[in-house]
Amino acid sequence: MPLPSDVQQLAALFRRLGATNPEAWAESQVGEGINQLHRYLFLRQAWSRVIAEDDQSWIDRAIVDSKKDPDAPYAAVGHSLSRLLAGGASRGDLADLVRGMQALLLFHICHLLDDPSLEEPELASVGWSLVETDEDLEPTGKTIGGLHESVLDTDPTGREMRPRKAP
Repeated sequence: MPLPSDVQQLAALFRRLGATNPEAWAESQVGEGINQLHRYLFLRQAWSRVIAEDDQSWIDRAIVDSKKDPDAPYAAVGHSLSRLLAGGASRGDLADLVRGMQALLLFHICHLLDDPSLEEPELASVGWSLVETDEDLEPTGKTIGGLHESVLDTDPTGREMRPRKAP
């Protein structure tokens, strides 16, 4: 099924998908030819892998997993969390720290997709990108760029990774 190509239908789709300011996303796609729907969908999916702001259940899971297999990959996370909690760190602070670092990593990976910044001169021609695919998952040749520019805009909290306000 073809995607909407007029601003109003595309804005309605962005709105249904949960985008803030859906008209701006749609107008940019139609008026500027920027593949905003693919950008938004990639970032929405990426944000779904960042821990949710009020989710602290991962803390206990990490600790339990690290006790089951103390030498497993990522077990150091559980060990560190145990020590931090024993030292008086709050679960909320740990969640804010980890969520912030995950979001920062997301920003850096999105930037890396546009600019590999390889230092070796002999590798100047090496690069990569995220590309749109058709219904058969074959590349269309259209790149999905500038993702890092929209990472903060798509923070599910709407605060662009700014701290929560005290009640």
